[in-house]
Amino acid sequence: MKYLDKDEKELVNSFEKGEWKPVKKKSQKAYVEAAKESMAKSKRINIRLTSKDYHDIQVKAIEEGIPYQTLISSIIHKYNKGELKST
Repeated sequence: MKYLDKDEKELVNSFEKGEWKPVKKKSQKAYVEAAKESMAKSKRINIRLTSKDYHDIQVKAIEEGIPYQTLISSIIHKYNKGELKST
């Protein structure tokens, strides 16, 4: 779980403490659909990297135990949220 951001860690901790309550079956379908839509990837991009950067990203992804595309997406997401600053 070391690749989770602060908000994600808070959600996991809350769930593990038993703070979550099940929803009524009637509402569950709407929540499931909303979750599916929020997780769907809607845009594809192409990016050119140097061979060294590409290799380094692949190595980091292996260390984290995730696909390199997921790592790149996570880096972009964290940057957009202000959790990752440029130097």
